[in-house]
Amino acid sequence: MVTGLELFLIVFATFRITKLIVQDVIFEPLRAPFYKIVQEGKEEWLEPKGIIGELVSCQWCVGVWASLFVVFLHLYVPYSELFILILAVAGIQSIIYEWSQRKGE
Repeated sequence: MVTGLELFLIVFATFRITKLIVQDVIFEPLRAPFYKIVQEGKEEWLEPKGIIGELVSCQWCVGVWASLFVVFLHLYVPYSELFILILAVAGIQSIIYEWSQRKGE
């Protein structure tokens, strides 16, 4: 059903989509309605509002839906391999970047 290489690409494509939704700046405007700013003294942080806020802030939750999306694409959408490959390469690059930043500290 899925070869080892396909699984490798699916895993990293899922990782990239999850990181995109949960952490990346580009998705901040879409996440903003589901967060509230909490302030105590000089400290300030974002706190999820409601079930949607909890879902978009949880990498495990988003990861499940992202993996469902990528596997569905792979199995049922013709020519989705290029999209999955691009996401996988971006996911691997993201990991290498984070790793290189830690090594530089």
